Amino acid sequence: MGERWELHSGDEDYPTCLGDLECPPETVYGRGDPAALEGPHISVVGARRATPYGLAVAAMVGRIAAECGIVVVSGGALGCDSAAARAVLAAGGRTVVVSGVGADLVYPSSSKDVFDGAIEKGGAVISLVHWGMGPRKWSFPERNHVIAALGEALFVCEAGARSGTTSTAEVASKLGRRLYAVPGSIFSPQSAGTNRLISEGAAIVCCEEELEMMISLDFGRLRLVKDGYSRSEGRVLSALVASPSRPDDLAALLGENPLTLLRTLSDYESRGIVERLWDGRYAPSKEYLCSHTRLEKR
Repeated sequence: MGERWELHSGDEDYPTCLGDLECPPETVYGRGDPAALEGPHISVVGARRATPYGLAVAAMVGRIAAECGIVVVSGGALGCDSAAARAVLAAGGRTVVVSGVGADLVYPSSSKDVFDGAIEKGGAVISLVHWGMGPRKWSFPERNHVIAALGEALFVCEAGARSGTTSTAEVASKLGRRLYAVPGSIFSPQSAGTNRLISEGAAIVCCEEELEMMISLDFGRLRLVKDGYSRSEGRVLSALVASPSRPDDLAALLGENPLTLLRTLSDYESRGIVERLWDGRYAPSKEYLCSHTRLEKR
């Protein structure tokens, strides 16, 4: 699906921003609309093994970027990449997937809807490797460099202390791109990278309105819609938003009976408000956090 095309260094349509790289790619292979490479772009990166918090942040960024008419660039990977792209597509925006395999393939297979949607909705799937080439270890770091170069700004949703995400942020910084990052709990290993980026000067995004303001200043774009929601939160959810916790730790923090608290968490889990993480901690679900970020603050 999607007509194939190739852009070569020196071609009129070759993205000039890739010339900022130390070793610009000679050829960009793509499907979809090559005009999607004209931007404006915001690149979105984050953990593949993302928490509900990271997924919700990625979805928020994708939605707001789409509402501002900005093309979102990502790697189409599991976790934050695909969450951002799906939010873009749901909001009627365009996304560019920079793949680590041939642009005529889908990797990972779970992101097929992202790859197909990018092409169907006026975006593109691009790659630096030849048609039909499968995963190669060396191709993904090079892919990340292109993600960093394509965006006028790079948004880091969630990242560990040392990861492909933080490496991409380092490349973007060297290229002079604007860095946005969302703070996380100091007790969460998945937020160590974003917190460090903020301490080193990345623009801190604490809410939806701040991101909208930054996009307005850096891109000269305003959102086309405004949504408002209201929600009353209990102490349990407020504590979990601050930091995912195990039931015993949460009970001690709130001074609640452990069994009572466990019943509350089970009820919230059955209603899709919280979910249990792989390490036994509970966290607000992506769905809850997505609506939480859209609270009307005026």
